[in-house]
Amino acid sequence: MELDHKILKKSSNKQPVWLTLVRVILGFILFWKGIQFIQDTSHLESLLQNSRFHLIDNNIRLLSYVIPYINLLGGLFIASGLFTRWTSLVQIPILIGAVVFSNMQGGMSFSNNDLVLSVITLILLTVFVIKGSGYISADEFFKTYYNAGTESGYTQNFFR
Repeated sequence: MELDHKILKKSSNKQPVWLTLVRVILGFILFWKGIQFIQDTSHLESLLQNSRFHLIDNNIRLLSYVIPYINLLGGLFIASGLFTRWTSLVQIPILIGAVVFSNMQGGMSFSNNDLVLSVITLILLTVFVIKGSGYISADEFFKTYYNAGTESGYTQNFFR
């Protein structure tokens, strides 16, 4: 347990600040896609129906309502840095489905903007599953706030 705490502390402190900006932008992109899917649920349903993935035929309506809210909540969590690893891990299957099944209909080319955005988002989600939320995040704030009274140096390290 202590080794796990040391590894997480070192990985959070060594993450560059620009990666935090990328995390926030990724969160806003996921939030934005969730809003788009909520505004046009029929588009998401048609994407799922045309995916040729026969195991989800019975659950298309359910998935078309669940995916936008997972994107909304996941986008907010990733942008704020709250449970970033777990939220990114939950988002990865949705993005794999978007890359493999939904965006293949537009063709495998760089002119297919949805495919390019989905691939970049999938890569960034994988990075944040590995790297975590970083030093400027809600996770780090709550960890620092929790340990501020029990261990020395946490408050000073957070406000550098």
